[in-house]
Amino acid sequence: MEKIEHIGIAVKSLKDSNEMYTKLLGTAPYKTEAVASEGVNTSFFKMGASKIELLEATQDDSPIAKFLEKRGEGVHHIAYAVDDIRSEMKRLKDEGFHLLNEEPKKGADNKWVAFLHPKSTGGVLIELCQDID
Repeated sequence: MEKIEHIGIAVKSLKDSNEMYTKLLGTAPYKTEAVASEGVNTSFFKMGASKIELLEATQDDSPIAKFLEKRGEGVHHIAYAVDDIRSEMKRLKDEGFHLLNEEPKKGADNKWVAFLHPKSTGGVLIELCQDID
């Protein structure tokens, strides 16, 4: 793993949260994007070499909607940048971590993504991210 790529934060309203984070960070989001496969709208803020990703549910049965219902707004996941997502997935599986998906899938911000179950990572949802060439 190279670095923390971003911290994902579940929000009820992307519009309201974008306004608040713009004031907080002193900069507007550089990108907004819908990820239909995950049932979310996202926005990204740059923070030096890392990013903040805000996630708003677009479907009542999406993972973000379920998270918000159970826990409310707040930190949803930590994402780590990797060079080779498939080899990192294999390494982590061999180390005993539980992967939520067997193959990487296309995520937001032009990335391949895969997730590790929080039950195998001390209660933290971990996302692996690799740039799509």
